[in-house]
Amino acid sequence: MAQLTLIRHGETAWSRALRHTGRTDVPLTEAGEAQARAAGKLVADRRFGHVFVSPLRRARATAALAGLSDAVPEPDLMEWDYGGYEGLTTPQVRASRPGWSLWRDGVVPGDAEHPGEQVDAVGARTDRVLARVRPLLAAGEDVALVAHGHVLRVLTARWLGLPPADGRLFWLATAGVCELGFEHDQPVVRGWNQRGT
Repeated sequence: MAQLTLIRHGETAWSRALRHTGRTDVPLTEAGEAQARAAGKLVADRRFGHVFVSPLRRARATAALAGLSDAVPEPDLMEWDYGGYEGLTTPQVRASRPGWSLWRDGVVPGDAEHPGEQVDAVGARTDRVLARVRPLLAAGEDVALVAHGHVLRVLTARWLGLPPADGRLFWLATAGVCELGFEHDQPVVRGWNQRGT
């Protein structure tokens, strides 16, 4: 049966520092470029009917380095808009909001480029992506999505019929490769967080 492959972008300086990186368009590090090439080795034998990628350059570079040069930009795959928490680490946010959880408490508005987005809005975007992808899978075409950690975690929760906030259950490393598919016509996770070498 057709499968949906998810690839998180490779390392950036911000992801290495554990900074919330939503719409800020940071490049891959050299290590991130190597991770992207390694992810490509994991999918090199796959024939994807369609590849969709976040328009942010860290995702586009990952797709290209992984050998998915025909990827089509999909704005709904952009990372969670962290609003006023853009660029901050979780400990920095918790300094003013003790016990804060992105998944439970959301974000505060930021500037015009980072107005902020709550988890249900991210879930609505991933639902649109899945609505586009499901007919392709039903037609027997494998599909790949190259995007970001949090948006892919939300998408996985929605694939399984879970609330968007249950994306918190699916930790995903930089350049992690995941497989979503079906068992007896039910959506399942077939592989999670595989890393190339």
